[in-house]
Amino acid sequence: MNTMTCKTRCFLLSALLIAWGIAASPLQAAAADAPNAAAEREAKLIATLQSDAPPQEKAIACKHLAIYGGKDAVPVLTALLGDEQLAAWARIALEVIPDPAVDAALCESLGKLQGRLLIGAINSIGVRRDAQSNDALAARLQDADADVASAAAVALGRIAAAPSVKLLEQALTAAPVDVRGAVAEGLILCAEARVAAGQADEARRLYDLVRQADVPKLRALEATRGAILAAGPAGVPLLIEQLQSTDRDALALGLRTARDLAGRSVTDALMAELGRAAPERQALLIQVLADRGDAEALPAVLQTAKSGSVDARIAAIRVLKRLGDASCVPVLLDAALETESAVAQAAANVLADLSGQAVDSDLAQRLPKAEGKARLVLIEIAGRRRIAAAVPALLKAADDNDAEVRVAALTALGYAVDFRDLSVLVARVASPPQAPAEARAAEAALLAACIRMPDRDACAGKLLAAMTQAPIPARIKLLETLTAVGGAKALEIMAAAAQDATPEIQDAGSRLLGEWMSVDVGPVLLELAKTSTEDRYKTRALRGYIRLVRQFTMPEDQRAAMCRIALQVADRDAERKLILEVMQRNPSIDMLRVAVEAAKMPSVKTEAATIALAIAQQVGGQSADVQQLLTQVGHESVKIEILKAEYGAGTQGKDVTEMLRRHVRDFPLIALPTSGYNTAFGGDPAPGIVKQLKIQYRMNGKPGEATFPENAMILLPVPR
Repeated sequence: MNTMTCKTRCFLLSALLIAWGIAASPLQAAAADAPNAAAEREAKLIATLQSDAPPQEKAIACKHLAIYGGKDAVPVLTALLGDEQLAAWARIALEVIPDPAVDAALCESLGKLQGRLLIGAINSIGVRRDAQSNDALAARLQDADADVASAAAVALGRIAAAPSVKLLEQALTAAPVDVRGAVAEGLILCAEARVAAGQADEARRLYDLVRQADVPKLRALEATRGAILAAGPAGVPLLIEQLQSTDRDALALGLRTARDLAGRSVTDALMAELGRAAPERQALLIQVLADRGDAEALPAVLQTAKSGSVDARIAAIRVLKRLGDASCVPVLLDAALETESAVAQAAANVLADLSGQAVDSDLAQRLPKAEGKARLVLIEIAGRRRIAAAVPALLKAADDNDAEVRVAALTALGYAVDFRDLSVLVARVASPPQAPAEARAAEAALLAACIRMPDRDACAGKLLAAMTQAPIPARIKLLETLTAVGGAKALEIMAAAAQDATPEIQDAGSRLLGEWMSVDVGPVLLELAKTSTEDRYKTRALRGYIRLVRQFTMPEDQRAAMCRIALQVADRDAERKLILEVMQRNPSIDMLRVAVEAAKMPSVKTEAATIALAIAQQVGGQSADVQQLLTQVGHESVKIEILKAEYGAGTQGKDVTEMLRRHVRDFPLIALPTSGYNTAFGGDPAPGIVKQLKIQYRMNGKPGEATFPENAMILLPVPR
């Protein structure tokens, strides 16, 4: 066996340890140890194995000897080969120690071991590929234990020396049936070694022996694949045999192998087979040709796309997305016009996705001359591909006498038009056609186009210019489009609309401001809430402002400031309570200050004081600032003792006293780790039944008792 460097041994051990699920990095680091230090380490590890240390320590010592072990460790490790607990650990080290004494020791052990331990030693010989062990393995190849004989066959295959091959060839017909699969595996390993050594002819001979023998089907299939790949182009007839087989496993092997066997002759054979294959197999062969990526296969794929079975045609059409180019456009267009909807849809999808500027140019040139269904298909594809060169033809089609063509053209323009021609779509929405379908198409197209425009303010300017002469319904549609555009100019236009003298425009403007999707609308909404003379618009604006505070991400101090402003503007308790909910969801010291201010409002004093207490619990109620703020709303620090707490219904309940004691602080409010009682208390004591939480307590020395419905806020009343 070749001498291994410490680095090589570390690499091999890492692979072994990963397979065993053991961390290898500490051992990798040890590879850099100095020789003297390694020798000292080896001596200590050997001493551990010879001591009365527990098995787990000895197992670790074996593992480390894979790095530090040498000739001196071999006898000690070999002695463990008969130990049920430590044999596998010992073999980890023996398999990588480079000294030839290991091979002799393992070979000698075959006469002393039995069962699993014997199989383990045989496997280690195979790992080390010790050709000197052929005779010993030959004896075990005849073993009455099928598992032992099978292990010997595989080990001989790993060794792959000429004597090993001869032994396996003899056993291929002579071995018992339950060993023959392992013999076949051994011969396949030998064949793989011959391929790696450049001996393709010998490899093919071995593969042929296996696939023609009476062996398990899996081994025969493995040998068939190996024979095809080893033969290269000469393996094509055997490959085609698999592709024509009625056996599903053989067919699957042929399809997989065809993807791996390179060469133009293979492609030609696959194309020939495609022409004569049964319809259900054509689709499979099409996928193989696509995966091979051979440009030479394109003519055969195109032919199948035109005249194969429906499934094969669809497969061929889809493959053109990978193999095709502009030359495929005529075939795809023809397919897209067919009455078979699945074929037509597949072709349209590929036309929309087929890469290349040449494809765009081809389609754009065809569009002005197209008629009937072909024109509709080309219009759709031009839109989906966003072909700028097709816009003139699309603009013309938008004025066609055929309503279906006009709708299709408007839809396509939404994806293809640029800023220069955006006015066409704006005009269609500002002066909508009578046909509802066409009007809807124009609105959708304008929305799609405006979202794509790089200059939002310029886009908003075009929409504003169209509003001056547009009828009220059209102005509202343009305003709705502005909401999607966004930006400073669009917001300015919307703010003006919310103050418009026309009631319908004012209503639309205030509604859309409330739906605006950026925080910069806040000042506009606030101003509208302050100045609007109509209560419904005032309420709508304030609720839109509250929505911003609730939904958008912002710094804590900004959110608190916006809540404070909203409370100052609100003149109804409904909106004040919405603001308090936002405050409770976003606890901070700044929000606590706002809650304290809100508690001065008589109509929401109780709610605000409770929320102030809840916020204090969440931000840390022990700080001086928090204590001082709570004092302002009448929440003095109190001493609370939980005497007893039960959660449940009737006789189905559980004691939760200790849980509540862990969460009680210096305030009457008890904040649980989760909002749900069942989760907080570790389970549901009465599934399907409404439960209660009953608490007996003392507050500042006075006894109290309270009952809370399931999942309610736990706020202990002050005892009288």
